[in-house]
Amino acid sequence: MKHIRDLPDTLPVFPLPGALLLPRARLPLHIFEPRYLQMLEDCMKTPERLIGMIQPREVPAGKEAEPRLHAIGCAGRMTGFSETEDGRYMVTLSGLSRFRLREEVKGFTPYRRARVEWQGFERDQGGEESDPGFDRPKFMDLLGRFFESMDLSTDWESLSGAEEELLINSLSMLCPFSAEDKQALLEAPTLTTRRETMVTLIEFALRGGTGEEMMQ
Repeated sequence: MKHIRDLPDTLPVFPLPGALLLPRARLPLHIFEPRYLQMLEDCMKTPERLIGMIQPREVPAGKEAEPRLHAIGCAGRMTGFSETEDGRYMVTLSGLSRFRLREEVKGFTPYRRARVEWQGFERDQGGEESDPGFDRPKFMDLLGRFFESMDLSTDWESLSGAEEELLINSLSMLCPFSAEDKQALLEAPTLTTRRETMVTLIEFALRGGTGEEMMQ
């Protein structure tokens, strides 16, 4: 396990709306844009093989500038890689730690890079988190109503038997929440806070609300 002091202070960042990566979770990616193909090739040449997943902020209508980035993202290590016959890459990132963006680095790469800080996220590199107040039956009932309302299907047997962190983090990544809602889930300081945030989002959705209304 790497310590904070061993992590690089500069990362390639991949601003992908709605794509959430959390520590100790895995995110599959399908890469085909030339600039991100270059990012992967450069990443594989480094000892850490880290990519920073980060949410872009919304661009006002009529503006074509690259979107600004949120302050907090999550770095993942490339742990799976395959190439298709037509030159696309299938990649798996394993979440390592969240980071705070200090500034973007201007340079000669076609993809974006940033200087980052790891301090404040030491918990991310520890063992699995627990959620002492987790009421699994109540949560699963709420989740069932949410999935039914969204016409979603899942493997309920696997969900019911999953460990707390795996269950909560996987649902945070997979559920169809808005990009801003997923940012809130990423920034939750503890697993308990993340679960409480998710419950609030689900309850609001079941009442017919939207993520934009919650932000107001």
